[in-house]
Amino acid sequence: MRRRSLLLALLAPALLGASKPVLVPDVSARSIEIRYSFTGAQLLLFGAILYPGGRVPSEQAHIAVVVKGPVQPIVVREKHKIAGIWMNADSHRFRSAPSFYAIAASEPIASLVDERTAAIYELGLDNLQLSPGGGALPDKERRFEKGLLDLRKRQGLYSENPKGVEISEGVLYRARIDIPSQVPVGTYTAETFLIDDKRVLAAATREIQIGKSGFERFVALAARRHALLYGLAAMLMSLALGYAAAWAFARRS
Repeated sequence: MRRRSLLLALLAPALLGASKPVLVPDVSARSIEIRYSFTGAQLLLFGAILYPGGRVPSEQAHIAVVVKGPVQPIVVREKHKIAGIWMNADSHRFRSAPSFYAIAASEPIASLVDERTAAIYELGLDNLQLSPGGGALPDKERRFEKGLLDLRKRQGLYSENPKGVEISEGVLYRARIDIPSQVPVGTYTAETFLIDDKRVLAAATREIQIGKSGFERFVALAARRHALLYGLAAMLMSLALGYAAAWAFARRS
């Protein structure tokens, strides 16, 4: 109670001119560096809900936080077992899909908003706008969408936590999002939504940069800026390692 009173006193000037609730979000790290020893990270999203006049309603509102990575095209391939061998039997292209998506909420999304609101704000894995390439039958699109979601969930790149947000004293909130080791680099967005009576009352966004550093950064830049030279160097290195392995094996035999 004392902590809430101190917070409201500090933010009183902003509260006096507000007519709607306002979110003041932040994240524990604005940038994450990927090094050779990177095994993943845990991102803390926290903040405060500022109500008009500083009056906290008797019925607590809810919070949902979404961390989303850069969108990218992706081709999903379906394997079938043919003559005892697993082979690519079909494929489907998505024009854009988030490279990373994690959502945490104070209650399950289905109980917080209706289907239309969930679709508008892309709240939940079933409401992602995956932008299929087109030309496929609806049954095929749904099958490959399910396959993409399942694949990325198993990779740790897509996740949902329906009880992942804690709200203290009606105004302070926090949530933790796990960042896996194989996370793609780029600019990520951390979106916070204040939800009450099936409606989104307020939203706020923070950006997070995830990038490579050290030798990993050098290799990534070389591959992007000098693709031909990088390819030749990789091929020569592979050949050299192959010859070295063959020479070592010949000596031992």
